[in-house]
Amino acid sequence: MPTRPAWSGSIQISLVSISVNIFPATNPGRQVEFHQIDRKTHKRVHHQNVDESGEVEKADIVKGFEYAKDKYIEIDPDELKALRIPTATTMQIKQFVKADEISYALFDRPYFVVPKDEVQAKALTIMRKALAQTETLGIGEIAFSGREHLVAIGAPLDPKQKGLMLYMLRYEDELRDPKSSLSGVKEASVDSDELALAKQLIAKSTSKFDLSAYQNDYEAAVRKLVDAKRKGKPLPEPEPTPTKAKVVNIMDALRSSLANDKPKKAASKRTARKKSKAA
Repeated sequence: MPTRPAWSGSIQISLVSISVNIFPATNPGRQVEFHQIDRKTHKRVHHQNVDESGEVEKADIVKGFEYAKDKYIEIDPDELKALRIPTATTMQIKQFVKADEISYALFDRPYFVVPKDEVQAKALTIMRKALAQTETLGIGEIAFSGREHLVAIGAPLDPKQKGLMLYMLRYEDELRDPKSSLSGVKEASVDSDELALAKQLIAKSTSKFDLSAYQNDYEAAVRKLVDAKRKGKPLPEPEPTPTKAKVVNIMDALRSSLANDKPKKAASKRTARKKSKAA
């Protein structure tokens, strides 16, 4: 867990106040990162702060808000630090909603909500159990990292996990209108036989979700490529492109899928990965 919280303050629920720290629940460090390299010199390319007259010293750079074309209002960093809004230290829970009312499209990043001391832990435990049993989320706002965020807090899915979970939500104006992409999609008619076959296919492939059975294949492939180039070994062979089966219509495709053997569970991929690492 990070040593410094992403946000520190209190959760305010009516007259109840709970002091908490919030830590990121994701690890961005696992992403594959590349640097820009000069192909001729093989040295890293560095970027400089420049304007039309040349290089600009870091101490002379301030933020600017463009209020008209090429016209800016300069904002000094100290002026931003002087801004004090309630959500910088207090998350006021404005309402509770049923968890299934929140669209998946609204969810962004997850965070852990940790009590600051044993007294706060007691209050947080009460809230965790109440939120779990009522299947609700608390909606509020907090400010950090230079902006205000709409958030939802709720009980972890794992009943053994302590504390609460906080999820960054997207504001309404951050979501695109579905019509912008789906306006040309027409609703097709579906008969009962087609729907029944589709349900059978889903039921056949339904199993308990195991997150550990999945990995970032692209990251693994990149690291394998880097290792081969570093050691002067032959580059890995590209994976064969899956062949697409020729089907006449959706009914034939569903019947063919149901006729095949039951697909292997995702856990088998994890087992194969362990064997590969051992080799």
